[in-house]
Amino acid sequence: MMTRRSAILAAAGILGLFSIAGTGLVTLAQHGTAGRIAENQRQTLLHTLQAVLPPQRYDNDILADVTHVSSPELDPRRPVAVYRARQQGAPVAAVLEATAPDGYSGEIRLLVAIKASGELAGVRVLSHKETPGLGDPIEDNKSDWILRFTGLSLQNPSYGQWKVKRDGGAFDQFTGATITPRAVVKAVFRALQYFDTHKTELFDAESTGPGAAE
Repeated sequence: MMTRRSAILAAAGILGLFSIAGTGLVTLAQHGTAGRIAENQRQTLLHTLQAVLPPQRYDNDILADVTHVSSPELDPRRPVAVYRARQQGAPVAAVLEATAPDGYSGEIRLLVAIKASGELAGVRVLSHKETPGLGDPIEDNKSDWILRFTGLSLQNPSYGQWKVKRDGGAFDQFTGATITPRAVVKAVFRALQYFDTHKTELFDAESTGPGAAE
């Protein structure tokens, strides 16, 4: 007949087996979904890159032809990715990650595509926490405001016009919201300045993307 101590030990052993089995199942589930999550993230990024720079304009693997840079002009907190587009090896454009740290509700992360000529190919918002209905017109599915950067450059508009109209510049602000568009305009302008200064080294830098030599 099983003693009380033996019963307790047996119960503890059974609980331990269930715990091990449960941990194993969770680990298997994580491994099974990790690949799908990574691929979904990759496809989302590729879709956004293609929105600012159509794939017909380049023939390289833009996700693999990437370098990472540290610059307070692009992001004061962390290194950012720069995706290079090329046609038969010649530079076509660079798509820079850039952050506006001074949004109304926090930082606004952007993709800024700049042609080798220095002209903007497009700008899109990657993430933000701006107030719905006031600051979210920076999203291309809420407004065409972000699309108006396409074709602009450091010379168009002129240096002093890279501001919202309330500050004497060329860019519209939103009704009831000036801080958000002001932050985005400043971030895009800084990205243009960075590219203008560092274009050659950006295209010459070694790739740090998938498949790059370690």
